[in-house]
Amino acid sequence: MAGLHTAKKELRRHIRQTLSHVSELSIQTQSHAATETLLSLPEYQSAKRISVYLSMPKGELSTRAIVTEALQNGKEVYVPYIHKTTRPADESPASVMDMVALHSHEDFEALQPDSWGIPTPGENSIAHRKCCLGQPHFEQTSAEKSGEKSENLELVIMPGMAFDHRLDRLGHGKGYYDRFLSKYQRSLEKSSSPENRMPFLVGLALEEQILPEGQEVPTDASDWRLDALIAGNKHVRRR
Repeated sequence: MAGLHTAKKELRRHIRQTLSHVSELSIQTQSHAATETLLSLPEYQSAKRISVYLSMPKGELSTRAIVTEALQNGKEVYVPYIHKTTRPADESPASVMDMVALHSHEDFEALQPDSWGIPTPGENSIAHRKCCLGQPHFEQTSAEKSGEKSENLELVIMPGMAFDHRLDRLGHGKGYYDRFLSKYQRSLEKSSSPENRMPFLVGLALEEQILPEGQEVPTDASDWRLDALIAGNKHVRRR
């Protein structure tokens, strides 16, 4: 485990250094290309309820146009909300991620940046938002306990630090998406509805974030593999 942690840390350092040389113009160009490609995916077009990461000011593909298009076309859009856990530190991480719904494009534009510069729903607004796993105030929600989910996601658009040809991804090191997806899977296992299934997982990557053939992201059993990866050059890799 220590070796895996070290390998991931070193790869993040390498990718972070690489991204420091990517121009803002290149990120804008690649974001536009990746957005066009995503919007053409059948899985996106058929989805009524999606989750989209809200992008940092630099160092990753922008999702602003995706959120805008999805809301304009009547899709329900869920975005990450990170909050502290109520369990002891030895049983869970200090914070976890849930997905909460945006009300409108105006609501999206009104979001304020967090310490990373990422637009984030305010804590005082959470009680008035839908959450795909119930109210996100506890590590195990009431929905997870009962086996019922308030909303099923059909597509999850995910960020990452690095990606490989196997569709494995390296996150920023907090484990937010892997834990969220595992919690989501547990809620499905407790449900008797045959319509419940895991959402289609799509990663968005700058060309500089994709490892060369022959190099792989270090992973273990807790890491979720993507169903598709869209690069900033419009290339789509699927399982």
